[in-house]
Amino acid sequence: MSKPLPTSVRTHLTALRMLLVMTVLLGIAYPLLVTGLSQVAFANKADGSIVKADGKEIGSSLIGQNFNLPKKNPSDPNEQAQPDPKYFQPRPSAAGTAGYDPTSSSPTNLGPNSDVLLKSVQAARAADAAFDGVDPASVPADAVTSSGSGLDPHISVAYADEQVNRVAAARKLPVEQVKALVSKYTEGRSLGFLGDSGVNVLLLNSALNELK
Repeated sequence: MSKPLPTSVRTHLTALRMLLVMTVLLGIAYPLLVTGLSQVAFANKADGSIVKADGKEIGSSLIGQNFNLPKKNPSDPNEQAQPDPKYFQPRPSAAGTAGYDPTSSSPTNLGPNSDVLLKSVQAARAADAAFDGVDPASVPADAVTSSGSGLDPHISVAYADEQVNRVAAARKLPVEQVKALVSKYTEGRSLGFLGDSGVNVLLLNSALNELK
């Protein structure tokens, strides 16, 4: 008769078998199952909720982006990008150098007592009020502060409403027509009770471009 393996060896072999079984189940079978189900039930979301215009990908409805005028001198790193008045502007972003960089998702990490944050908000409020032609006191918070991720694709209904007149004038469209689009692309609270209603900026601006 062969001698039984030492307890320590049997324990290690059992652990190895469990490792292999769980690797196959959780590392291969489960991801394949979830991927397959998501492709069947939520194909668009599973593929990144990509938005297309004229057959070209213009972004994801899940990630915000800037809507700026082309730079006069693209090779000049010191030239500041200017917002395009024809488009609804997104919430400010601290993700990456130009904002909305999905590889550098982050907030400013500045606290409420930060002088840097205070000065930044004051400057942003003045610039936003001048751009949209409104009273600085009426500028909503999300127009001058970035989100925790820096990738938020939505703005508040109040910030969208503030921009309606400027966009309508820049595009020579009736104000009521632009307001109707804002209403169309306003999404309700998550699960009906979490957070606030928001307007998806990319979808709204894409719809504006489709108007003839």
